[in-house]
Amino acid sequence: MGTHEAVNNIIRLVGGAENINKVWHCMTRLRFDLIDENKVEQAEIKKVPGVLGAQLQSDQFQVIIGPKVNSWYEQLLVALGGREQAPAASEKGRKSLVSLFMDTVSGVFGPIVPAIAGAGMIKGLLAGLVALGAVPAKSDTVIVIDLIASGVFYFLPFFLAVSAAKIFKTNEYLAAAVAACLMYPSLIEAAKALASHAPDAVNAFWFLNAIPVSVFNYSASVIPVIFSVLALSYIHRWVDSVMPDTLKTVFTPTLTLFLAALAALVAIGPLGIWLGKALAWFIEGLFGVSASFAGLVVGAIRPVAILTGMHHAMTPIALQNFSDRGYDMLMPMMFMANMAIAGSTFAIWRLSRGRNDKSVAFSAAVSALLGITEPALFGVLTRYKKAFIAATAASSLASAFIAFFGVRLYGYILSSIFSLPAYLGPYFIFALLGVALSLVLSFMLTTLLLKRDEV
Repeated sequence: MGTHEAVNNIIRLVGGAENINKVWHCMTRLRFDLIDENKVEQAEIKKVPGVLGAQLQSDQFQVIIGPKVNSWYEQLLVALGGREQAPAASEKGRKSLVSLFMDTVSGVFGPIVPAIAGAGMIKGLLAGLVALGAVPAKSDTVIVIDLIASGVFYFLPFFLAVSAAKIFKTNEYLAAAVAACLMYPSLIEAAKALASHAPDAVNAFWFLNAIPVSVFNYSASVIPVIFSVLALSYIHRWVDSVMPDTLKTVFTPTLTLFLAALAALVAIGPLGIWLGKALAWFIEGLFGVSASFAGLVVGAIRPVAILTGMHHAMTPIALQNFSDRGYDMLMPMMFMANMAIAGSTFAIWRLSRGRNDKSVAFSAAVSALLGITEPALFGVLTRYKKAFIAATAASSLASAFIAFFGVRLYGYILSSIFSLPAYLGPYFIFALLGVALSLVLSFMLTTLLLKRDEV
């Protein structure tokens, strides 16, 4: 069965195109917002060749495809007539805040992950080359590579604005214009002057001598721009509804941009900055109790978070940490979780007898080593609860181990075995030991807990 036929079967089994309110994708999953979830034939969808799993989670129906999800998504759009969203309004009740949050985060970050992951890999490799002395730290070569790697993160608000505009059903270019206001040099330079305690630094600009525009550096920020685009979507619809038809072409975008940008600069942006800091402070609070305790908690919940599709919730916190502190300790824990999942899957591969089972387990384990864990989780570990428990335990202990020694990253990078060069430096040996501990412990625990006749 080809991809085209498989996609058509999925559409039919979720209740037809008329039952799809919205569809998008992340790194490995097709995510559906359906009008009537009772029409889904989940068991039959799992039997479609190429589908690794399917589940209903946080009011999303998720079909796990793996690394080929983008080509499946393109075929899906063609089958749906080229639309990402159906015009029909959802007939479901109001979603919970958790569901709305997960829809938003996965929807916004999913399409831009390739750019973030690619730039992060370049950044990690550059850090490794500098640490090894392969290139001089202050050479022009480093400057060129760094601008290639850092551009995505510095101008992240623009990427987020365009992606969020699609989720919130508003104009993408107006969203980019609002992000441009937050990124304008006069604001960023004022924020840098304030951070460096320059004598002429100001805390705010005063609009009409009455309304303060707080000075913040929004480059690489996440939450402010997402909430600003959400506000833009409501402002745009309201302005368009009250504006006379003869004036809409010129004055709807004019008034929308002015009001949305002013709201972003005066209230939403500063609030988003503080909300992002609060999320980071919460995680920091875990580290305040004990770094190892934080590692135990984060490492334990990570495999479950991936399984439920909630792992994207950690991405804004990690990006906020890079922006505020210049480093992050969450992503190394995500790395340990991926290695633990790979180790348990390799154990299943070793214990399997059938040629097809061994082939599936081996390819899933290699995929997990490369940072894509869904094939291992949904295709292998969900079939063996003891193996999943083993992977979770190894992830938790390895994360506690590296947290105890303060292992951190200085730039976003995919949690892959090829990410190791990004750790070159004072924490490299502990990162290496953490990877070894995660792989070996998960492999051994799975082997001990599972008997060969259970596989």
